[in-house]
Amino acid sequence: MIRDTTIGAKLWITAIWVVVGFFVLNLVAMIATVILSSFGTRWLGTWVPAGLTTRWYFSAWSEFQLYDVLVVTFQIAFTVVALSGLLGVTAAYALARRDFPGKKLVMLLFLLPLLVPPITFGIPLATVLYQAGVGGTFWGVVLANLVPTVPFVILVMIPFIEQIDPKIEAAARVFGANTFKLFLHVLLPMLVPGILAALLLVLVRTVGMFELTFLTAGPTSQTLVVALYYSVFASGVRAVQSIDAMAVIYMITTLVWLLIALRFVNPTQIVARAKQQPAST
Repeated sequence: MIRDTTIGAKLWITAIWVVVGFFVLNLVAMIATVILSSFGTRWLGTWVPAGLTTRWYFSAWSEFQLYDVLVVTFQIAFTVVALSGLLGVTAAYALARRDFPGKKLVMLLFLLPLLVPPITFGIPLATVLYQAGVGGTFWGVVLANLVPTVPFVILVMIPFIEQIDPKIEAAARVFGANTFKLFLHVLLPMLVPGILAALLLVLVRTVGMFELTFLTAGPTSQTLVVALYYSVFASGVRAVQSIDAMAVIYMITTLVWLLIALRFVNPTQIVARAKQQPAST
């Protein structure tokens, strides 16, 4: 590999590292500020709080009813995960194994909810859900979140399915396997890594999805991110430290699931599989 050692190239590389370092420094500073504030007894005009305490976490837990919010959050998230997996894996298999007129158009339609900002289709979607009587309910939030998550599962799973030789499925059918047994005993063991990767990322995405959940949630169907928004902008006087404590709980919840997801999938794995697939076909 030949490296460009000219002064211009070195200056360009240095500038990139400076920009990246500045971004990382600001990100770390913002997160550290929120964490420190959540433990601070009082913080006015000093570099660090006057003292440290954990009482704001207990205050936030009771004031914002975080137990109920977390239960609702994970009920919604795991329901979305289950339905996305059922619908997405099934559709991905059909798209990976069948060619039909308009297939590229169908794939483009699946891409749109992932490319378009959620707020642009979230408002008409919420209108339809409220007219149908499910807006503001648990299932309204679930249905709204399925719009981007099902296409996400499909796009993640297609490369995993396409790399499986169809001859394996044909051989299983020759030996008497029906469709259910074929999926359960032949395809599923080979697709487990892809399914885990897709569903864990759907879980992280659903926990962090604000726009669609905000537009369709009611008083009893708010997830943690929506409850955090309301705690910041709701009327009344609230301690900033309590809100920061709630934000830290949200960050930890999302970070834990993200780390679990990264344990099962490399961010470059899907791209690598997609690039290898044409060569195998």
